[in-house]
Amino acid sequence: MAAETLAGFPVCFEWALDDLRALFTGRPAIAEGWGLRPELVAPLLDSLRRMVVLVPAEDFRQHQLRTLPRAGTLNVPVTDPARSQANRLARDRLVVEDAAQNARRLGIRVIEVDGTLDAVAVAAAVAEHFAPYLGAATAA
Repeated sequence: MAAETLAGFPVCFEWALDDLRALFTGRPAIAEGWGLRPELVAPLLDSLRRMVVLVPAEDFRQHQLRTLPRAGTLNVPVTDPARSQANRLARDRLVVEDAAQNARRLGIRVIEVDGTLDAVAVAAAVAEHFAPYLGAATAA
């Protein structure tokens, strides 16, 4: 499942690029999503500093599974829900690990979301990372 998911990202990435091109304003934009893989985005950047990769820590993923009903919901009928959920979680773990490894290999900052910081603190870390670009965007 993980290999199939990873193999599909380049096609989905092209769709995301089409959407971003349609929104082009000449100003910096922040894009996020499952399919914006470091190895796909990095070649398009003038600086790897223009990217940060957020990945959930395993403990945080398990916390979400326990506390968020949608995290444990399967959206398709299956004959063995427990096995399907285990497979999905294993796939997601491999895809997340792959994203973090590729980002680090390329020299892109990785922020692991582990639940110790609330959403405001994570947003502050991201804003700090992009501060050189945010200042230029607001001055323009």
